[in-house]
This record gives sequence, structure tokens and C-alpha cells, in this order.
Amino acid sequence: AEALVQVIPSAQRVRFLRTGAEATNAAVRLARTLTARERIVACGYFGWLDWNSDAAGVPAAARELVSWVPFGDSTALAAAVRGGDAPAAIVLEPLVHDIAPREWLATARELANAVGALLIFDEVKTAFRVRTGGVQALHGITPDLTVIGKAFANGYPLSAVVGRADAMDAAQRTWISSTAAAEATGLAAARAVLTWHAQHDVCARMDAAGGTLRDIIGAALHAEPWTGVRAEGPNVMWRLVSAEPAPLDALVAAAARHGVLLKRGAYQFGAVAHDERALDAVRRAMPALLESLHTTTRSS
Repeated sequence: AEALVQVIPSAQRVRFLRTGAEATNAAVRLARTLTARERIVACGYFGWLDWNSDAAGVPAAARELVSWVPFGDSTALAAAVRGGDAPAAIVLEPLVHDIAPREWLATARELANAVGALLIFDEVKTAFRVRTGGVQALHGITPDLTVIGKAFANGYPLSAVVGRADAMDAAQRTWISSTAAAEATGLAAARAVLTWHAQHDVCARMDAAGGTLRDIIGAALHAEPWTGVRAEGPNVMWRLVSAEPAPLDALVAAAARHGVLLKRGAYQFGAVAHDERALDAVRRAMPALLESLHTTTRSS
């Protein structure tokens, strides 16, 4: 916790949980407790829990408390914030297909200040990846609360809510709990990650590896436009895009047969483990992979 306070700009207090979904839910509950309000203005993906989901089984009353806005649209954000009861929080994911424009995040900061709402960044994917301190460190826009996970503990089950002291102290007036909250392996993994980030430019290495991987695969796909699949997005977490699902499914299956593990859609994360040997293996596999994909496509 002491180390996190040093590297996440918004962090004055820390509360550990297990998953990104429950940590984001905890941040929303803290905001509602502190402000005594219920409405949330949101943009992004925040997990499967009721407060932000329109899936079957979610009560309509829960859906009605969230006003959704398009990514990067400052006008829509302002209209949503001012278009109803004052919100408890503006909750944003600062990377959806690409890194959020700084001016959009700055508008969110200004609106939150103006209406007395908390600004929450979901940096589960972006902290310890885009920058050690997340997109907030990249753009210099500091939220009131931040949610982190994923690369924070290098894939071990650990997440955290961090933020300004008075917002975090609202936990004493509500109830936040987590199964296996006292399990220490994730904490040990996070400590190791923090040590790595203090000693190496981990984010630059992930960015370079991710960009090279995207370029290798993207160039091969561009040279064979019949696939209908292309690679897009920032180096550190790019995605495979296709107008139809079948070519993308076939590509992922063909890649697996040739020793390259890809994910459908978002995101392909650059990793320190993607060293030159790994990247060269992908480079060598691409001709056979595309031939396999071509054969599969023709036969179907």
C-alpha cells in the first residue's frame, strides 16, 4: 500500500480486493456513500455486477441509475452530468480501443468538481501497462478514486481501490468485503511487480513488444486482404478487428495450431515475456499460419 501511494497519482489510501469488477463496484459504493447520491454517469466496461450491466437478470431499477455516454465525447458527457439529478460519480475507462483524449478526461474532472461528484478511473487494464501510474500519469488528470488490477499483480488475483483520503474513509460508513481478502499470494506478486517497475522501464518494454507483435501480424494480414481481419490500436494493447466473426475465429484457431496464442477482438497485451525470440517465432509462423487459414477458408 505504501508503494502504491508513491506511484498512483490519485492514491492516498488503499483497499485491496480480488477482482476488477468488485473493486469498481466498491469505488461506486464509496462515491454513493460520500455524496449521499445514487446516479452514476459512466463510459466503459466495468465487469458483470448489477450496477453497470444490462444483462438478463439485472433489475430495471439498477439500470436506471446509470447514464451512459460515448467514449471521448465531451458534449455528451456534460449533457449527461447536468441532465438529471446530480451524480454521485463519473466513472470512466480511460482506454477503450485507444487511449482517451486528454481534453475529455479534463472535462470530466471539471464537471465532477462543478457538481460535487467523484471522478473514478477504471485503470484495471491500464495501470502498470500504459504507464506505471496509469493513464492519469500519462495525461496528468487525477481522479478521486482509481481501480487497478490485472498487470498490477501480473495476473494473480488481486485488485485495489486507491484514492483520496476522505473518499476512501467512507468505507467506514458502508460495507465492503471480499472472499479470500486475506490471501497473501497476490500481495506478494504485486510487491514483486512494484519492485520491477522501480528497477526497469517495464511499460516501455511492453509497449515495444506489443507494437512489434501488432506490426508483424498486422502487416501479414494487410498483405492478404481476403482474410477480412486487421490489427488496430495502441502498441501496448491492440485488437483484432473483423466485420464478420467467422474469419476472426478461423484466424485464432489457425494461429493456435501454429503455436501463436491470440485473443478474439480486444485485447492483445504486449508483455515483457514477448522477447525477441518469441517475436521471431511469431514472424516465422505467419506464412504457414496464413496458408493454413487460406486452406481452411477455401474448404469451408
